[in-house]
Amino acid sequence: MNGAFIREMLPHYVEAAKLTVSIGMIGVVGSLLVGLILAFIRIEKIPVLNGIAGAYIELSRNTPLLIQLFFLYFGLPKIGIVLSSEACAIVGLIFLGSSYMAETFRSGLEAVDDRQIEAAKSIGLTSSQRMRYVVLPQAIAVAVPSIGANIIFLLKETSVFSAVALADLMYVAKDLIGIYYETDEALLLLVLSYLVILVPVAIIFSLLERRLRHGIGSGALN
Repeated sequence: MNGAFIREMLPHYVEAAKLTVSIGMIGVVGSLLVGLILAFIRIEKIPVLNGIAGAYIELSRNTPLLIQLFFLYFGLPKIGIVLSSEACAIVGLIFLGSSYMAETFRSGLEAVDDRQIEAAKSIGLTSSQRMRYVVLPQAIAVAVPSIGANIIFLLKETSVFSAVALADLMYVAKDLIGIYYETDEALLLLVLSYLVILVPVAIIFSLLERRLRHGIGSGALN
């Protein structure tokens, strides 16, 4: 193992990690917002929009992110729409992630017991208050494990961004292997980089899940 090579190339991985995390987090936040909207559309069964949301979710979940990125980066310019590598990565990640988040939120919302909602109505809570104090806290508590898993999944999917010439972690690793042929060292740095990014996320969501589950029973209607 070439320690000198690892020390010399570490700054390249740090810069690539910053780009990977920044784009990944933008994609995650966008996925959460769009996914929540899609979940409400599906729960409320809004005419026309429900069908569109269902088709969107099926298309997104059943096509690989790599194919979606190729369409955005290579296909759209054919009709005059040109996106940068960063824009393609963000749009692709949101397109993929929002469908998974939508199903996660929908499962959480459907898991809330109707008796809880009726009890909230009986004490005079308005529709917005029921959603804020009763439905969403319980739905999110149920959904937190899946949300955490989805976020980790999306951050791992950033490894395909190099296919659209984005200088992410995978791009840097492949580039260094091609130039220096230090395969083991380059891949070790790649693995460690993703562990540094993903392990804290997993720990945070594990702690959050335990905290929410501990407090949801006593705090739902307070």
